Amino acid sequence: MNQPISERVRWTTADLELFPDNGNRYEIIDGELFVTKAPHWKHQKTCVRISTSLDNWSQTTGLGEVVTAPGIIFGDNDNVIPDVVWASNEKLPLLLDEAGHLTGAPELVIEVLSAGSENEKRDKELKLKLYSSRGVREYWIVDWRKQQVEVYRREQASLKLVATLFNGDELSSPILPDFTCAIAQLFN
Repeated sequence: MNQPISERVRWTTADLELFPDNGNRYEIIDGELFVTKAPHWKHQKTCVRISTSLDNWSQTTGLGEVVTAPGIIFGDNDNVIPDVVWASNEKLPLLLDEAGHLTGAPELVIEVLSAGSENEKRDKELKLKLYSSRGVREYWIVDWRKQQVEVYRREQASLKLVATLFNGDELSSPILPDFTCAIAQLFN
């Protein structure tokens, strides 16, 4: 019996334990391994600005929590590390396992684009599809180079692009009552 010469390797969450803690970010989407280096300073600064804005709002309203770079273990074949997430106080206890890892979709996921077409494809296509299929209600893709934010919202059963915001615009969301953030504030 002949075996196929090249079978696709399918990575699992258990495989992540085998990788060194060397500053790289290891993610699995649909069994495929993605490795990225530590992000650019401005990428990280943008993450801080977004998370600070969301955290200030969350502390004022008491409606939820924001965290940077949490792991989300959707299953053996889907284990990702988004840049920022926000989860409501109602949903958060249902998402966390005993080890304190997210095992389901928070309401809001934010990815800040890293340089390179592979990184952009991962965030704009693969992660969009993953987050859409797993029930994320809103997904923001932030491009600090272009100084813009693409906002995807759940319509029917999937995430759809509803707005592309630029420097003069304000970011708001129906899942975050009275939250607003000037786009320019994220990039200065």
